[in-house]
Amino acid sequence: MKKTVTIYTTTTCAYCEMVKKFLSGKNVPYSVVNMDEQPSEVRQKVIEMSGAMTVPVVVVEDADDEQAPKNITVGWNPAKLTAAVQGLAV
Repeated sequence: MKKTVTIYTTTTCAYCEMVKKFLSGKNVPYSVVNMDEQPSEVRQKVIEMSGAMTVPVVVVEDADDEQAPKNITVGWNPAKLTAAVQGLAV
């Protein structure tokens, strides 16, 4: 089961940069979606998924099964991020 990591961020978010450095330091591959560059439908989807109107939102999900539960971390939370990405380093 292949997992993907996506960070939803904004241009001026300092905590988003901390999450990126954290994941890079653990050799965890991730993609970035800059919410400043997305239509309102994408922003609304992230709010519904996370229950928050803030960034960063880190989503770890099964790449092969869209119905599988997602692991969602809101904000800068190193302990939760460590647990969410365990075993995903390349």
